[in-house]
Amino acid sequence: MKQSIGQYGIWNGGGLRGEEPSGRGERAEAAAELEELGFGAIWLGGSSSAAHAAPLLEATSRIVIGTSIQSIWDHEPDTAAASFTDLNSAHPGRFALGLGVSHAKLADRYRRPYSALVTYLDALDRAGVPAEARVLAALGPRTIELARDRAAGSIPYLITADQTARSRELLGEARLLAPELKVVLESDPTKARTLARDYLALYLGFPNYTNNFLRNGFTEDDLKNGGSDRLVDAVFAWGDETKIRARIDDFIKAGANHVALQVVDGQPREHLPVKAWRNLASLLT
Repeated sequence: MKQSIGQYGIWNGGGLRGEEPSGRGERAEAAAELEELGFGAIWLGGSSSAAHAAPLLEATSRIVIGTSIQSIWDHEPDTAAASFTDLNSAHPGRFALGLGVSHAKLADRYRRPYSALVTYLDALDRAGVPAEARVLAALGPRTIELARDRAAGSIPYLITADQTARSRELLGEARLLAPELKVVLESDPTKARTLARDYLALYLGFPNYTNNFLRNGFTEDDLKNGGSDRLVDAVFAWGDETKIRARIDDFIKAGANHVALQVVDGQPREHLPVKAWRNLASLLT
């Protein structure tokens, strides 16, 4: 997988994983354009699944489509394995099964998440889903090591370049490390940080993320009032093209093989930011 997805991908938690029949054509066109723009992967955010990936795979011919993430609480492993097998048969090597434990607030069955993830991977092994076709949303050290030992690598969400470097140390050089990075195409500091804080607010309500920030050098003060400038600037790339490219490069230099870029523009999550994707493609060439 590490070789097939290139250095840059697009993370989208809204429009591309939509299910409305009326928007199927628009989603297909957007996925095809992302492929032509040279992105190596599309990562479907939220609680996504193989069912969301299937129409995008059908609309494209080369780009990898991954779930980021498919919650282990929402999909039984046998069902996940069957869906993987079907998609991999139709589109060999192009579906990445991104798995994660989600959050206690979102999963009624949330108990002992690390142990549950290990048990889930055991079931996938028995069902014949190869480790090299699955990736884990790994934040803490134990889960990163699990991604090293039981998967193709890690697809962490909402981390910094510094944590990317620490994750690489735990993963080793052989595994994929594909962090998500939020991008605000805005040069005015006040406007950019306002957009960022509006988006970050949701995630500051999830202990998985706040605990991870605290574990990686931030303080309780950094988590207040929508996040300090220090926190916002660490987990968002904003500014002109030169500044945004430099922030993306920070993650590559820290050890990321691939960066999944999420456009944050204040639009509804269902919006497809096609123009912004084109702008990103141009600054990455």
